[in-house]
Parts: sequence; structure tokens; C-alpha cells
Amino acid sequence: MTATLHVTASTHPGTPDVHPYGLPRPGRALVMGVVNVTPDSFSDGGRSFAPEAAVAHGLALLEQGADIVDVGGESTRPGAGRPSAEEELRRVLPVVRELAAAGALVSVDTMRAEVAARALDAGARMVNDVSGGLADPAMLPLMARADMPYVLMHWRGHSAGMRANAVYGDVVTDVVGELRLRTGAALEAGIPPGRLIVDPGLGFAKEAEHNWQLLARLGEVRALGHPVLVGASRKSFLGQVLADPTTGQPRPAPLRDAATTAVSVLAAAQGAWCLRVHDVASTLDAVRVTARWGAEAAPAP
Repeated sequence: MTATLHVTASTHPGTPDVHPYGLPRPGRALVMGVVNVTPDSFSDGGRSFAPEAAVAHGLALLEQGADIVDVGGESTRPGAGRPSAEEELRRVLPVVRELAAAGALVSVDTMRAEVAARALDAGARMVNDVSGGLADPAMLPLMARADMPYVLMHWRGHSAGMRANAVYGDVVTDVVGELRLRTGAALEAGIPPGRLIVDPGLGFAKEAEHNWQLLARLGEVRALGHPVLVGASRKSFLGQVLADPTTGQPRPAPLRDAATTAVSVLAAAQGAWCLRVHDVASTLDAVRVTARWGAEAAPAP
């Protein structure tokens, strides 16, 4: 299928104009800044592992204009092991509490219902679950009770074994179908439809070509009827495109921000609701420009 790029400020023909309750509506794609409170992040190598450093980083992202600050205490890079629930709580709760007190709209990036519940109590206003409720059966009931925005990502298993699950017929059709099952389960659990956000899960049980196909056909993910979060920032498929022409070595993660910005523009132009990124300032500039361009490109009513 050939992707068609429709650039508009807010709505796209044939897809619903949806937005989660209680979150900003600035007339452009939102920008979510990443705060990894882990010692083994693929992107920053544990630079914000100490709570004080993580809070400072989150405040810097807020100063740069992040609409949402996403705090996570478990690395989900391919092959990563899992911390205990106690360790994850130790990592994220002080950071969530401090950032929320400073006025940030905080999302907690967790697969555990216990961590989500404690983070919400500490001031988080959104849960970003990369497992889409599959890792912890208590998550969907919790989110139904909490009545907060909830991100369901496409997921096929924990990081340690995700590569073996990167097998698809048509990746976009398969991902959309599996996300439809997860949103159905969430609705059945009692989560209001206006609280649900979907994420195609770039890099999670997906090879580089799968990620590119999902990005090119993002409209099919939007057709599920829920806002779409895209997390492409600094991921390895970008490093492969930017590989050194002499050695073939992929470009290191910290040097992939310009490529991330390009992907963010293309995703925003296809109607992505939010971009999850490490470098907020460049992405915010990019989505502002994309929205302004879209205002001119949109067909007259």
C-alpha cells in the first residue's frame, strides 16, 4: 500500500477528531519528554539514574516546553532484564512527586499496576504501559477505577525475548488487529474510550522495516479511533539509516536527534497526537511548524 501524506492542523479526512480527556489541546501534536530513571537506558546510559539528576532533567524538559514528562524506572531496550517492583518504585516515586509538585504533567511509564497506582497517588496524571495491559492483569481494572489517560502500546513480550516475536504477515494489519483486541479489553474492563491512547510500539518486537511500514501507514493506526502516541526517538532503526558509509556502523543514539525530528514531523503530519522524544526543544519547534503548514494545506470547509 502507498502512504499518502495529508498535512492538516488537527483533523484528517476519514479519521475521527479524538483527544484524551484532561490533557492539553494546543492545536499541534503534543511533545512528551523522556526521563529514564534507569542505569541501562539505550539512549543516555543511566545519566539520570539518581533521583536528583532525574528531577533536574525533567525540569529542564519542562523548561524547554514539554507538554508531558514521562518518567520510567524500567529499561525496555531489547534484551533488558526487569527490576523488582520495589526497585522500580524506589526509582520513580521521588521523581514523579517532585516533578508533579513543580507543575509538570507527569506520565508514568510502567507495566506494573502497583507502580502505576502509587505514581498516580504521587501526582502522575497519565499511565504509559508498553505492554498494553498484558504484563499485569491488574492494570486494566486499576485504570478503570483511576479514570486517567492510559496508553496501550503494541507488545508481544518482555524485552529479554522480544526479537523472536518480530514475525508478521503484514505488520500494519497485524499490529492494528492486536491493538484493536487490547482496546476492546480495556473498554470491557470499564476504561472510558476517551481515556485511551494507542502506540504502535516502534522497536518492540519489530525489525527496522516493520517500523518504517508502521510510520508510512500511520493513518491505519489512527483509524482505530484513538489518539496515537509515536515513540521513535533515537531508536536503532534511525541509527541504521544514518550508518557510517565507510564502516557501516550505526550512528550512536545521542546523535540521532535530527533524524528523530524528521520522523516527528512526518508523524505529526499524519495526525499523530503526541511524540515521545528525548530532545524536546527541536521537536516542539518542528511540530509547531508542521501545524502552521497544515493550517494552510487543509482543505477549505
